[in-house]
Amino acid sequence: MAPSAGGTDVNSPEFILKSFLAGGIAGMCSKTTVAPLDRIKILLQAHNKHYQHLGVFSGLKNIVKTEKFIALYKGNGAQMVRIFPYAATQFTAFEIYKKILTNALGPNSHASKFLAGSGAGVTAVTLTYPLDTIRARLAFQVTGEHVYTGIVHTAVCIFKEEGGVRALYRGFLPTLCGMVPYAGLSFYCFERLKFLSMKYIPDWTSSPCNRNTGGLVLTIPAKLLCGGLAGAVAQSVSYPLDVTRRRMQLAMMMPETKKFGYGMVKTLQLIYKENGVVKGLYRGMSINYMRAIPMVAVSFSTYELMKQMLQLDTGMKLG
Repeated sequence: MAPSAGGTDVNSPEFILKSFLAGGIAGMCSKTTVAPLDRIKILLQAHNKHYQHLGVFSGLKNIVKTEKFIALYKGNGAQMVRIFPYAATQFTAFEIYKKILTNALGPNSHASKFLAGSGAGVTAVTLTYPLDTIRARLAFQVTGEHVYTGIVHTAVCIFKEEGGVRALYRGFLPTLCGMVPYAGLSFYCFERLKFLSMKYIPDWTSSPCNRNTGGLVLTIPAKLLCGGLAGAVAQSVSYPLDVTRRRMQLAMMMPETKKFGYGMVKTLQLIYKENGVVKGLYRGMSINYMRAIPMVAVSFSTYELMKQMLQLDTGMKLG
């Protein structure tokens, strides 16, 4: 999520292609890093009957014990199919939106980065949401109780049995509502932390780089730290809507959970009524911090490293 290059034309085919590639690789690296935590998060969020009384670490141990180690990555194949176009679209859209909004609102505008991040997140999730639904269904399954056999089979079953395209987009509204603060704050906080680090403590956080406008780039530890902090802030705000999305996506898998499949507001009310705030709307929040912080850190860091490798301008004007 580096600032768009000083003299780089973000609308040029070369920049878009390189940014798309860098973003896609960054997304795949970040999601694979936290795939086991992603799976246990889904099992806990949706109160899987085999895991609802377990914690994060006991749940992970139980997956390995009952389903073998590879089961920690169940659903990650669908995740990779989804995450490359999702992350590639998100990062590329951010660069384009940020350039447009910076020109419109001025280079010192805080709103431009937040709005660019939110717009990029909404764009990406709209294009790839059905794959997220499919991945959640696959990750929710427990060995011996499989309903779906793979990505295509899952998509066909949902489409035929649950209402066509609309079923593949179940939970989309809370996702959009959560995406605006999540993506906006992620991008904004990372950009702001990066700027402050390079401006005020460059000796600790930066190294020279002659290929960009500022002459500096963040070191890898500084990238990871800025990304991790950005992820923590963003997740704290948007998490209840993430829980709502998961409950809606998984609602039709079991008769007792179908009540969660009939609208965002109703699902939010049911979660709160049945389980409250801590054990309902924020259920799994501890694991979310454990996964979101390294996930966002790896995502931002890999993207910036890829931009450096592809010789895209990754610097920042500090004047």
